[in-house]
Amino acid sequence: MKSLRELFRIGKGPSSSHTMGPQHAAQLFRSRHPEATAFEVTLYGSLAATGKGHATDIAIIEELSKTAPVEIDWRPSQFLPFHPNGMKFTAKDSQGDILEEWTVYSIGGGALSEGKAEGDAFDTKEPYDMNTMTEIMQWCYDNGRNYWEYVDLCEDEGIWDYLAKVWKAMQEAVERGINTEGRLPGPLNLMRKAPAYHVKASGYKRSLQTRGLVYSYALAVSEENASGGTIVTAPTCGSCGVLPAVLYHLSRGHEFSDERILHAIATAGLVGNIVKQNASISGADVGCQGEVGVACAMASAATCQLFGGSPSQIEYAAEMGLEHHLGMTCDPMCGLVQIPCIERNAFAATRALDANLYAAFSDGSHRVSFDKVVKVMKQTGHDIPSLYKETSEGGLATI
Repeated sequence: MKSLRELFRIGKGPSSSHTMGPQHAAQLFRSRHPEATAFEVTLYGSLAATGKGHATDIAIIEELSKTAPVEIDWRPSQFLPFHPNGMKFTAKDSQGDILEEWTVYSIGGGALSEGKAEGDAFDTKEPYDMNTMTEIMQWCYDNGRNYWEYVDLCEDEGIWDYLAKVWKAMQEAVERGINTEGRLPGPLNLMRKAPAYHVKASGYKRSLQTRGLVYSYALAVSEENASGGTIVTAPTCGSCGVLPAVLYHLSRGHEFSDERILHAIATAGLVGNIVKQNASISGADVGCQGEVGVACAMASAATCQLFGGSPSQIEYAAEMGLEHHLGMTCDPMCGLVQIPCIERNAFAATRALDANLYAAFSDGSHRVSFDKVVKVMKQTGHDIPSLYKETSEGGLATI
């Protein structure tokens, strides 16, 4: 598995696969062709279908136009074989001759791939030699360790400084969101809800207040993302509100130290990494189960660890977080990361707290393992028709 640095990316929304990935690809292509006098970019499949709502064209043009004019060709009905989020970049000289054509894919969470089995420019070292929860959980029991300690063993010494930056960015996104009022961008004309939810929560008794605050924190980050603000992919932009909401609530409401929060982030990252390695975190590939479902699993595991769960209880919490999102489609209205995405983040955050509580009442033993659910999630995602996978051609997107 790759480093957690490649899972937790700090950047601007609204979409990791439709905004962050294409923008990074454009940056790389422009750097290769400073002499170009024109660029053409062809967007395929999901990128073309919902790219305007996700500001894909704006992100690409913003980068390439620093060197030369850009023309965008939208092909929503044409899917390239490797991944639904395909792009072809073309650079031309002053004579109109092609300098280079480059096909690249935005595969989820801001990551890119050339779709090659060997020699892919985006291949990086894999510090983790175990790729399944079952293997890592057994390692924990064999060595008397916890999941975050496996992260510590595999990553380089700078990982904790990086995760500290991730935690700082998550907190800042929550705090900006709960203090910013107004309208979200786009034709849906949605008002931000986080500030109102945050204020209203204070009027309820403790049990309901907790729920209201968690809702407000998740809404805050998701609304920041929808507005193009700086967030952390956890594991994606579309699901960026779940983990920060849970961790912010636990750090404030239960006074967990930053050190313990960082350990929880490491465990959450390990859970997300396992899914990314063995299935997908791309809504265009497997639906929203790969985004909000995985985010819920990550937050469930992090919460269970903070409350002293055993490795098997943590695995069980993660399993429930993902299992109960199986089959969730990705059908954003107008191609925006707003309806139903924002509410899904809020509900998944509270579901993560429930998964922890359920696992805590158990001894950690259960029939279906996390790894099996990941396998089922991948197959389920591939069985879902493309109109329900970030193309805005089915489901809620057609209302």
